[in-house]
Amino acid sequence: MTDLPRIVGMVHLPPLPGSPGFDGDRAATRDRVRADARALAEGGVDALLVENFGDAPFYPETVPRHVVASMTDLTRLVVRTVDRPVGVNVLRNDATAALSAAAAAGADFVRVNVHTGARVADQGVIEGRAHETLRLRDRLDTDVSILADTAVKHSAPLGGTTAADGRTTTGDDVDDLVERGRADGVIASGPRTGEGVDRARLEAVAERCGAHDVPLYVGSGVTAGTVGDLLDVADGVIVGTALKRDGETTAPVDPSRVRALVEAADCSSD
Repeated sequence: MTDLPRIVGMVHLPPLPGSPGFDGDRAATRDRVRADARALAEGGVDALLVENFGDAPFYPETVPRHVVASMTDLTRLVVRTVDRPVGVNVLRNDATAALSAAAAAGADFVRVNVHTGARVADQGVIEGRAHETLRLRDRLDTDVSILADTAVKHSAPLGGTTAADGRTTTGDDVDDLVERGRADGVIASGPRTGEGVDRARLEAVAERCGAHDVPLYVGSGVTAGTVGDLLDVADGVIVGTALKRDGETTAPVDPSRVRALVEAADCSSD
């Protein structure tokens, strides 16, 4: 990414072919993706992140080839629709698929939920594969950036110091993400989609990111009311639920909500 985006809007894909919720209408899926991407760009976000949110239950690591094909196709559609940096996240943790789709579609970055270490999620134990992801990026000869989660939402640690809700309380794992995993940026999120990150934890992660000179993004719970305070600590935010009609994660993007959040972020920087 040439310029560091502050506001990253989510393109939550509907269920894709092969997933339990797919309704068989490929044309409608493409229309929805195109409409959401345009609404985000016209509302003023700086970048977009394409994610197969509708594919639950998610494969824990490697997704089938048809998922990679769909992700590549729809990411390319977003790249062609908007003049913004575009990212890819293949749930639950297929960094190889995300990086491949991003490189083929002309996208700019990927999100990797578990890049180093291991977490326990509803898919079981999820292990980081930084050693594979970085080598694949070299083989593909691409400059796609890697944004890696620390203590990603919808998961718990296998061990270590935790708060009562199972979240890590310090930013110590940032050291491994950046020094050993060679992540280009870090994402801190709350416990679940749409829920905010603990302030003390965010500040601890920000301190470690600052020491490594890598950007920090907030990956959940961002709203027009909180974005200003969050940008006082983080370099950027990734927003999905707050930009949807009636604040429903699976609803279409609401252009008025996008504009309100972007305006709130702009006011905070004045």
